[in-house]
Amino acid sequence: MSRIRSPQGLVALVCALLLAFVLAVAAALPARAADDAAFAQAVEALDQRSFAEKADAVSALAALGHPRTAPVLEALSAGQLFRHRGSERIVIGAYNGNTYALTDAVTGEDAGTESSSRKLAKIVANNTIRVQIENALGSLQLTSADPALRMSAARQALDNPSADAIPALSAAVEAEADAGVKALMERALAASRLMGEGAEAERIAAVETLADTTDPAIRALLTRVANDEAVAEPVRLAAADAVEAIDTRLAVLGVGQDLIFGLSAGSILLLAAIGLAITFGVMGVINMAHGEMIMLGAYTTFVVQQVFRATLPPEVFGLYLLVAIPAAFMVAGAVGVAMERGIIRFLNGRPLETLLATWGISLILQQAVRSIFGATNRQVANPDWMSGSVELLGLSLTANRIAIVLFALAVLAGLAAYLRWSSMGLNMRAVTQNRRMASAMGIPTGRVDALTFGLGSGIAGVAGVAISQVANVSPNLGQAYIVDSFLVVVFGGVGSLWGALAGAFSLGIVNKFLEPMAGAMLAKILVLVFIILFIQKRPRGLFALRGRAFEN
Repeated sequence: MSRIRSPQGLVALVCALLLAFVLAVAAALPARAADDAAFAQAVEALDQRSFAEKADAVSALAALGHPRTAPVLEALSAGQLFRHRGSERIVIGAYNGNTYALTDAVTGEDAGTESSSRKLAKIVANNTIRVQIENALGSLQLTSADPALRMSAARQALDNPSADAIPALSAAVEAEADAGVKALMERALAASRLMGEGAEAERIAAVETLADTTDPAIRALLTRVANDEAVAEPVRLAAADAVEAIDTRLAVLGVGQDLIFGLSAGSILLLAAIGLAITFGVMGVINMAHGEMIMLGAYTTFVVQQVFRATLPPEVFGLYLLVAIPAAFMVAGAVGVAMERGIIRFLNGRPLETLLATWGISLILQQAVRSIFGATNRQVANPDWMSGSVELLGLSLTANRIAIVLFALAVLAGLAAYLRWSSMGLNMRAVTQNRRMASAMGIPTGRVDALTFGLGSGIAGVAGVAISQVANVSPNLGQAYIVDSFLVVVFGGVGSLWGALAGAFSLGIVNKFLEPMAGAMLAKILVLVFIILFIQKRPRGLFALRGRAFEN
């Protein structure tokens, strides 16, 4: 563009731009006026005695796509559309208890108030028209600027397929840029074409589009088509094949879902059993209060949550878990060390007395927690980053379960590294293999016992942190995990971390696969019977270690 060198040229350019703008506005005004006039006429047509004519008026109004269409249709569906007998205008009336606040249905302007219902003649809609309005509103939302509204409209069109929605869905699919929304719109369009009266090839193509999903609503639609004798046989056969393909896919996904749930349950068992495996392996102590260490960790998490909620801004609330994990470890670990130093070391070599003593301690801890926190359940909230779910290959994975699996594996890896490369870990392994020889070599076995018991109890407290994210916190929380923890230790091998890993995940997965067939209680009984038979063949479990418990 050549440079404008004179003021006269600049003025001429500005005038030309203003003239172009004025002409554009002038050209648009008649079109807008025509749209408003057509809209006003369509609104007037809603006041019909015949429901058939009223349904035609709703279709005509929805086809205009006017900005005021949605409020008018919503008012008609809700029974808030009236003919004002004084002004003869169509108005929207919102009753506030004494009077009606009126809005002009055509212009959207305030039309005052009306205290007498006799001056308002309601424009009535039957159920058929309400369904028609619902579909029409969904079609209008297909062009919304909000992707969530478009997704909701597409889902509504899919759940209620209608041939009337085909034009709106076709246009929306062409204009849609969001891949997820577009895929749902395409399925809704295919469902609408399937329910329409189109060509046989078009309906078969719609079936093929719908077959590539696991949506229960689509499966129900295809089943209905496959069983409808009025539908052409090729379409019915295609629908039946699609239902079979969906069922196969659902069966595979069901196995995957059970596997993931089993890994999730196994990760919780792993956290609960790791500490018990260490304590039992090094000291040979059957700690019946191990479940209460889990419970103490869960209540510590609850206390930390309450402190964060009461003293810190909401923005940092999600970080309470980072404080709760070490806090739960220290609280449960301190209680474990106190138990070992105060009671268990005096019962060395007397397993029955040790079992009874730890059982008594478990009852004391439960009652202490009831006295402090009460007997009712306490709820621990998930942080925002652990809320929601993730879709993976058609499976819905909750974020908190994924986090617990990763956390359990991280704890196992950290503990394995500690036992492998730290001096304390070396001492623990020495005491596990031969206590007398370790003592003769100068290893303080009493100190190792205390720290081992504290470590095992601390890890149980950390397990309580994880369990608090998927279950309510109560004084009896630990009792639900103590038996399963012992089963994991016995099945995997006493004192073996790898045995605890294999045992926890095996029991978790087997339980989840048995529960749908046998029920939760019978599944646990079957697992228990299997483990009893298994240890008859391999008394030391999957991964056997040499230790005092075996030597004696």
